[in-house]
Order: sequence, then C-alpha cells, then structure tokens
Amino acid sequence: MSSSLLRWFRIVALAEATSFLLLLGASYAKHFHDEGLGVSVLGPIHGLLFMAYLALALHSASEARWSARTTIWILIGAVVPFGGFVVDRWLVRNVQPLDA
Repeated sequence: MSSSLLRWFRIVALAEATSFLLLLGASYAKHFHDEGLGVSVLGPIHGLLFMAYLALALHSASEARWSARTTIWILIGAVVPFGGFVVDRWLVRNVQPLDA
C-alpha cells in the first residue's frame, strides 16, 4: 500500500470514527432534549466520511491484498463505535507502506 493511501485512510478512519461518536451524541440530544440541529449538521458530514471510509477500505484491500476476513473486519470498523480508532491502530501496527 502506498504511504499516501495509508495516510489518507488513517485520516478518514479517525475522522469517520469521531464524526460517528459526535453524531451519536447529537442523536441523544435530538431525542431526549428536542435539539435536532446537531443531527442535521453532523448527519451529512458523517455520511460523506462513511462513504469515503468504505471506498478507501475497499481500494486499500485491493492494493494491499488483504484477505476477505481482514477486509470484512476493516469494514465492520466503520459501523461500530470506536471502530475507526481500532482500525487506525491496526493500520499503524500491521501495514507497511511500499514507498516508505
């Protein structure tokens, strides 16, 4: 995997995980405190980051030749709270950029 692809995937994974947690907080505020502005702002931002995460994960899986099992775990990281943080840690420990 190229170092630029790895860098972008790590950035997007962390941003997606952070936006997911913020969106969960905003959802709580919307449903229990009748404050929906956070969801209307964070929802589209998180949606874009989620789509970018999926695209980068699939591209990375192809380029790095990850197994189907590894790819599935990486994709699950997008839908589990804190998952993007775990994926980032895994990338740091297990993926060596080809052009490093």
